[in-house]
Amino acid sequence: MAFLETIESPADLRQLAPADLPELAAELRELIISTCAANGGHLAPSLGVVELTIALHRVFNTPEDRIVWDVGHQAYAHKILTGRRDRFSTLRTRGGISGFPKRAESPHDAFDVGHSSTSISAALGFAVGRDLRQERSKVVAVIGDGSMTGGIAYEGLNHAGHLNRDLVVILNDNEMSIAENVGALSSFLSRTITSEFVHRVKKETERFLGGLDGVGRNVLKVARRAEESLKGLFTPGMLFEAFGFEYVGPIDGHDLQRLEETLQNVRRFDDAVLIHVLTKKGKGYEPAEKNPALFHGVGPFDRETGKILKGKGGAASYTAIFGQAIRKLAVEDERIVAITAAMPDGTGLSGFAADFPKRFFDVGIAEQHGVTFAAGLATEGFRPVFAVYSSFLQRAYDQVFHDVCLQNLPVTFAIDRAGVVGSDGPTHHGLFDLSYLRHLPNMTLMAPKDENELQHMLKTAVELGTPVAVRYPRGNGYGVPLDQVFRALPVGRGEVLKEGSAGTLIAIGTMVHPALEAAETLAAEGIDVGVVNARFVKPLDRELLTERARRGQHLFTVEENALQGGVGTAVLELLEEEGISGVSVTRLGFPDRYIEQGEQADLRAMYGLDAAGIAATVRNKVVR
Repeated sequence: MAFLETIESPADLRQLAPADLPELAAELRELIISTCAANGGHLAPSLGVVELTIALHRVFNTPEDRIVWDVGHQAYAHKILTGRRDRFSTLRTRGGISGFPKRAESPHDAFDVGHSSTSISAALGFAVGRDLRQERSKVVAVIGDGSMTGGIAYEGLNHAGHLNRDLVVILNDNEMSIAENVGALSSFLSRTITSEFVHRVKKETERFLGGLDGVGRNVLKVARRAEESLKGLFTPGMLFEAFGFEYVGPIDGHDLQRLEETLQNVRRFDDAVLIHVLTKKGKGYEPAEKNPALFHGVGPFDRETGKILKGKGGAASYTAIFGQAIRKLAVEDERIVAITAAMPDGTGLSGFAADFPKRFFDVGIAEQHGVTFAAGLATEGFRPVFAVYSSFLQRAYDQVFHDVCLQNLPVTFAIDRAGVVGSDGPTHHGLFDLSYLRHLPNMTLMAPKDENELQHMLKTAVELGTPVAVRYPRGNGYGVPLDQVFRALPVGRGEVLKEGSAGTLIAIGTMVHPALEAAETLAAEGIDVGVVNARFVKPLDRELLTERARRGQHLFTVEENALQGGVGTAVLELLEEEGISGVSVTRLGFPDRYIEQGEQADLRAMYGLDAAGIAATVRNKVVR
């Protein structure tokens, strides 16, 4: 680490000779690989932009200049070069540095990110704010080709091109087919149009011809048409220039000299520019190069072999059980169609895609479109199942409300990664879906206590004929026996798992088993509490819950969700509606704050949502 150890800030990076930069890139890759091998993380994206990151920090002066990373899972080299090398070993651990850019962590992190396609809009906001303050700093957005499938990216492009502010957008494109198709000609075109002299002459010529009478304007039209025809044959330039951007590229994203020269030239521009950079995802680590999808977001692995280090094993994951169950249901019901937003593997739909290719749709990173697309399918008599992470469904809230629930359409939302998700932290925790879905009319909302109940809930959902959401956690199930015949559950009916005289734990989803364990611990101490598996958050089991309330029992609601608007709130509303007063209710869930990164079990224990924490709360509230 001869060079990397000398860099405490980007200012140190700018002192290195160009000949030293390849070795620095190798050192950066080694640190990223070794850290991700130990901690897990977004390895392949960050390896692909090492040279680009070096060039950016040699040309632009952060934090005065702003670099906005889209999603941010490619920002590991950025973190290391901006003063966090010594803490990089804590990446994604509790109390350590975040896996994503975070303003509270460093002034070099211009914008908090974790969800895709936001960089251009945010960067335009920075640029307009700079201009309103009459300052002269530069603003750069770095966005991947995957993020360009998100609609907000094009909304940002459209507005940015219209305003034509001093803004640089870098399109990091790791689709190698583009490089092969364009080849040497792209290098020539890129070199030509990045020349500061050519850029200046082009602008002056346009101003001159545009100021003439009809003849001059006709010449200008012909010149533009000729230029666009040539570039359009070989590059995506016509698309981006139609948005009002000056298009540069495509260029080799691993050629440090070329990158730095291009950025230096573009730095002198004063209008909106898009630089198309071609990179190789996972570059520098052979296992990641061969399987970039696997190493996009990966758990700990063996550094030498690239073999993924499995966890404790045991039961199948909820995601895998969902994938198996939806395939089985699809065999029985040809109306079932599966939809994902760029996450076929992550949501367990790869098997469905193989079995039913005509009934599977990956819409890209476009959750809003995915929901409305599902609504359209539902109007045609199909039963679309949209498998999506909880924190990503947030991006399509209006579509769930307006296009699905308002029309009472039979769309099933299979909500994966509900609850705390671990090392990705606050941008990815699924702690709000019960709250943001529960209040929507026509929505039925449920969560299984185990993987077998998940199967039955999926059957219930696709047969119900109205909007339904089934939420389940990241991680493994309990290894319970799996019924081979699925049955529809009675809607809005809970399940009494244990009777008790001193109070009742009303638990939902992942909290049912810890509640049972807590009840057993308390029983040994002489505290007799019952346990109810609520199953449904909406509608609640009104009869079951009011009966216990009228007994005068202390009710404890337990949920892996924000307390605001969740199951506890629903129970309080139910008591008010039924005119039942004088009932003690204690709500257990996550408080009104964004929850930090950390292992799932650790976070649940921190907030009193493991068996010990639940028992402690009951112990403090119930008089023996």
